[in-house]
Amino acid sequence: MLKRMSLILLVCTFCAHSGEEVLSIDRVVPNSFDLAFPNESNIQPEQSDFSVNNFVLMSNDSGERWAVVTLTNMASGRRSLTNKHLMAIVADGQRIAPLEFLQSFKADETLSLTINFGESKFPLLSIYSRSGK
Repeated sequence: MLKRMSLILLVCTFCAHSGEEVLSIDRVVPNSFDLAFPNESNIQPEQSDFSVNNFVLMSNDSGERWAVVTLTNMASGRRSLTNKHLMAIVADGQRIAPLEFLQSFKADETLSLTINFGESKFPLLSIYSRSGK
């Protein structure tokens, strides 16, 4: 009886995870990629000491938008990166912030982070920060 219950539990667990959508890479964006969507409301990320080096955009058929973003802490001391320090531009020109996260960086440290930007009908086109330097 215990084996049968374990098997049923295992099958139910597999079924629950089988609904998760696999992410596909949309593209790797070159550094020289510029967009000129209007920003009348002046929506910007909070000023920070972080520089976006590059990013790889990903999505799935459910409309989830993710990115692997490589950032550098340009400060001479430890800093914390949050969702308020980054912004993405989507294909309809809107600016969206990622879902909440927190990551500490040492002075001059570079890290690659996988960041969730939620769900959107339109794909991500660019990710940026607003450096005070």
